[in-house]
Amino acid sequence: MEALLSFEMSKFWLELLPRNCDKVKPSLTQELMVSGRLLPADLQFFSALVAAGSLSGAARELRISTPAVSKRLSLLEARLGVSLLTRTTRRMGLTAEGETYLVHARRILGDLEDLERLLGLSRTTPSGVLRVNATLGFGRSHVGPLISRFVQRFPNVDVRLQLSADPPPLSEDAFDVCIRFGPPQDARVIARRLANNERLLCASPAYLVRHGEPRSPADLTQHNFIGIRQGEEAWGVLRLTKRLSRSAPVESVKTRGNLVTNDGGIAVQWALDGHGVLLRAEWDIRKYLTSGRLRQLLPQYRLPDADLYAVYLPQHQTAARVTAFVDFLAESIGKLASPKA
Repeated sequence: MEALLSFEMSKFWLELLPRNCDKVKPSLTQELMVSGRLLPADLQFFSALVAAGSLSGAARELRISTPAVSKRLSLLEARLGVSLLTRTTRRMGLTAEGETYLVHARRILGDLEDLERLLGLSRTTPSGVLRVNATLGFGRSHVGPLISRFVQRFPNVDVRLQLSADPPPLSEDAFDVCIRFGPPQDARVIARRLANNERLLCASPAYLVRHGEPRSPADLTQHNFIGIRQGEEAWGVLRLTKRLSRSAPVESVKTRGNLVTNDGGIAVQWALDGHGVLLRAEWDIRKYLTSGRLRQLLPQYRLPDADLYAVYLPQHQTAARVTAFVDFLAESIGKLASPKA
C-alpha cells in the first residue's frame, strides 16, 4: 500500500498543487470538502506532517510548497470539523482531536501495509523515506558511512539521518529506526541486537607515565576520568566485577574529572591527548589498543555491557525499507564489532 499512497501523494499534489502556487483548484476543494470521507492520502499526509515537526519541514519532505501544506491542512480540518494542530510561525502541537486522528491514522496505514504484505503485493525493492536517529559520536563515525553504502545498494530509499545527544521518545514515532546502546525499557517496541558492546577502561601511555596505572577499582578514584554523558544515562559511577568469579561482588567506584562531553569521538581524542582515563566500547578503540596509543586498564575486571540495538515500532516492521536497513546494519556492524574486522 506504500506504493499506492506514494503515487496518490505525488499525483495529488505535484499535479494539482503547483509548488509555486498556494491556491487550490475549485474542483479539488469541492472534492476534499465532501463530508464523511476519509482519504488514505490524508492519513499519510497528516502522519508525515507531524513527523516533520513543522509545515516547512513537511513541505521539504513532500517536495511541495509550504502554502500548499498549510492549505491542505486547512481543508482537512474544515472537512473533519475539528482543529488538528495548534500552530504558530515557529511551532506546532497536536490538539486532543489531532492526537486521536494521528493514532488511528498510523494504525490504519500500518494495517494497509500488513494487508499488502499478506496479499503478496509488497514491493520487493525497498523504497521511500527512511527516518533514522543515532547518537552524535556513533552516528558520525559509523552510521553515516554505513548509510552511504546502504543507499548505494538501495538507491530508491531516501534516508533522513538525525543525530542527537538524547534519544527521542519512540512513542512520538518521529523515526522509523533508532540506533541505541542498551536494550529499551519499553516492551512495546521491537529491539534487534546488532552487536555485543563490551566496554573497556583505557588511558594513553603518556598519562600513565605521569599518574601511574591503577591496580584496583579503588585506585580509579585517584585518577582524572573523562566522562561521556548522553541522555538520562547515569554517569560518574563505575560498577566493576571480576571476570573469573561468578560470585564476586560488584565494586562501585565514584569517578571525578574535569572533562565531560556528549560526543564519544571527542572523549577518545581527549584520552589520546593524555587527559585521563576513559570508558569506551572495545571495538570503538580497538585500533588504538592495537597500535599502543591507548592501553587497557584493569583487564581482570568487567563492566556492564551496552549492546547496540536497532529499535523500531511494530507498525514499521513490515516496511521493506526498514527490514532491509536493519538487516544491513546487523550485517555491517557485526563485522565492525568482530575482532577480525
